[in-house]
Amino acid sequence: LAAAGRKLSVMFPMVATVAEFRVARALLVAEARRVRPTPECLSIGTMLEVPALLWQLPALLAEVDFISVGSNDLLQFLFAADRGSPALSGRYDLLSPPVLDLLDNLLCKAAAAGVPVSLCGEAASRPLEAMTLVGLGLTSLSMPAPGLLPVKAMLAKLDIGAFRPVLAAIRRNAAGEASLREPILAWARERGLPV
Repeated sequence: LAAAGRKLSVMFPMVATVAEFRVARALLVAEARRVRPTPECLSIGTMLEVPALLWQLPALLAEVDFISVGSNDLLQFLFAADRGSPALSGRYDLLSPPVLDLLDNLLCKAAAAGVPVSLCGEAASRPLEAMTLVGLGLTSLSMPAPGLLPVKAMLAKLDIGAFRPVLAAIRRNAAGEASLREPILAWARERGLPV
């Protein structure tokens, strides 16, 4: 009914298994067939917030039309740290090697499967994190409204072609580091980027 003959995209949150996604998708498709007018096009995807989905990527990518990484919850679950607890807030960082490796792996596999990937959450609204995400190859970021102008200002000045090999080199030399924030920040500041 919401689409009324138009395009409709539906994204399921907190999916932990491909089997859960299949059940939810089947229910949605059945309901979409009942309504009149039917949606012109139905695109069905999932949030990637539950780390268990990362070990189901081949099966998941065969089922979804798109994926949106829910960075807030994914990092909280990945690092077993309540993001609302000030005592644990420093435990995880989007700019840590494990997170960047995870995102890079997801983007490579999704690209091979022809599945678009976006990222949403507070991390996307911070210019340094947004710069790094774009450097990894993410082209769709969803963020709270206050982050739009700062991120847009940074992206307008960023030479992404120059940054990508630098990011790759920083990542290659990061064995055992907790975060790559400092070298990425130093590169951005040297170029006068508003991060």
